[in-house]
Amino acid sequence: MTAKTVFAYRDAGVDIDRADAAKKRIKALARRTFTPEVVSEIGAFGGLFRLEREPAARPILVSSVDGVGTKLKIAFATGVHHTVGRDLVAHCVNDILVQGALPLFFMDYIATHRMEPEVIARVVEGIATGCRESGCALLGGETAEMPGFYSQGEYDLAGFIVGLVDQSQLLDGQRIRPGDAILGLASTGLHTNGYSLARKLLFEVGGYEVGARLPQLPYSLGEALLQPHRNYLSLLKPLLERGWLNGLAHITGGGLTDNLPRILPAGCSAHVQLKSWPEPPIFGVLQELGRIDEAEMLRTFNMGIGMALVVSAGDVAKVEQHLARSREPLYRIGEIRTGKRRVYFRR
Repeated sequence: MTAKTVFAYRDAGVDIDRADAAKKRIKALARRTFTPEVVSEIGAFGGLFRLEREPAARPILVSSVDGVGTKLKIAFATGVHHTVGRDLVAHCVNDILVQGALPLFFMDYIATHRMEPEVIARVVEGIATGCRESGCALLGGETAEMPGFYSQGEYDLAGFIVGLVDQSQLLDGQRIRPGDAILGLASTGLHTNGYSLARKLLFEVGGYEVGARLPQLPYSLGEALLQPHRNYLSLLKPLLERGWLNGLAHITGGGLTDNLPRILPAGCSAHVQLKSWPEPPIFGVLQELGRIDEAEMLRTFNMGIGMALVVSAGDVAKVEQHLARSREPLYRIGEIRTGKRRVYFRR
C-alpha cells in the first residue's frame, strides 16, 4: 500500500509560526497608539472605535487610502524600513487634512514574499510613530505572506485612514475667491511620488548606486530618496481651528499642475509664480539627467512645495506670523484669479 504524501502550508512557502512571531511584535507597537476611543484589541476580526471626540453638530467622516509607491524599492536597496511606514501615515493624514478632517484611526496592509519579523516590525514601527504623531490609533491591519507573487525580500504597503470634521469646518473649495493668496509649505524632496521616473533616471540613465554621493546633494542618494514625507497636521490644525484657511491642496502625484485645480470652485484659476520658493536639489539632478522640460517636472513632482494653502488676503499676515512662531518657512507662491479651473505658471 502506497503512503499518502502529506503537505503543510510551510511547503508552499507560508510559515504560520513565523507570521505569528511578527504579529506579536505588531500588536505591541499598535497598542501604544491606542486612544481612549479604541474598544477592541489587535487581532479581532474588525477594529472597534467609539466616537467620543468633542461633539460635532454635523459630523462628517472623511476617509482615504494610499501607498508609498516604488519608494519601497529604495527601502529594499538600503535596508532602511522604518521610514516608509511613517511616510504612509503622513500621506494619508495630509489627504484628509485638506478637507479639514482630523484623523481618528488608521489601518495598514502589508503583503510580502516571506514574513521576516524584524523587517515587518520596523515597517510597523514607522507606522506606529506616524500614528502617535497624528493622535490617531493604529486600529488594525493585515499581513499576508504571498510567496510566488512578490519577489524575495520585497513587500507592498497600503494605508487606510478615517477622520472627522464638522460640516461647518469642511474645506470643499467653496470659500475660495479671486484675490486669495496661495501660500506654500516646503516639502523635503520627492515625498512619495515620482519614484518610478526618479529610479529610472538615477539608476538606469545615471548608473548610480544608492550609496553614491553627488556633489549637488548633502547626503547619499539613498538618504536623499528616503527623506520623509512631511506630515503637516501639527502646523495646520491651529489654522483650521481659527478659520484662516479657505482651501488646502496636498501636492502629490500630478504636482501643482494637477492638484491645485482639484480644490478650485468654478470661475477661479490659480496663478503660480515660479522660483518663488527654494527647490530641493534632487529635482535639479533629475531634470538634468532626463533633460526633462519644466512643464513635465511640474506635473510629475512637487518641486519643493508639499502643501499649498489658499488664504484670504486679510488673513495672510496672521498665517505668516503664526508659522513664523513655529520657525516654519512659508512662501507666497501665487494668487487666485477669475478664469478656468487650471494653473497658470509665470516667471
